[in-house]
Amino acid sequence: MGKTAEEKVARLRRHRRVRKKVFGTSERPRLSVFKSTNHIYAQVIDDSKGMTLVSASTLDPEIRTKIKTGGNIDAAKKVGELIAKRALEKNIDRVVFDRGGFLYHGRVKALADAAREAGLKF
Repeated sequence: MGKTAEEKVARLRRHRRVRKKVFGTSERPRLSVFKSTNHIYAQVIDDSKGMTLVSASTLDPEIRTKIKTGGNIDAAKKVGELIAKRALEKNIDRVVFDRGGFLYHGRVKALADAAREAGLKF
């Protein structure tokens, strides 16, 4: 069952409200999360340059072979671990978290916790 137009608009409104305060810099880029019904995506973004520095999702071959479906908490944990690993390889250890207007609950929380455990600080 899909989201209604009102629910999508409400999420985007929450996201805009959060983005007024959350801004990624070179020293502390933004870890942005987006989830759909079937997948979850994470990006580390430097807003001052307008560049995505690192990304990971359930569509990555590294994760896709290990998971049954991309729309559950286990998949979100794997994406969190992978985004942290890739960020640390590029010497990014501190980020600001952008939940994308989603509730900090379930898959979003699982991704954030896994990224923290893998070494990211936020």
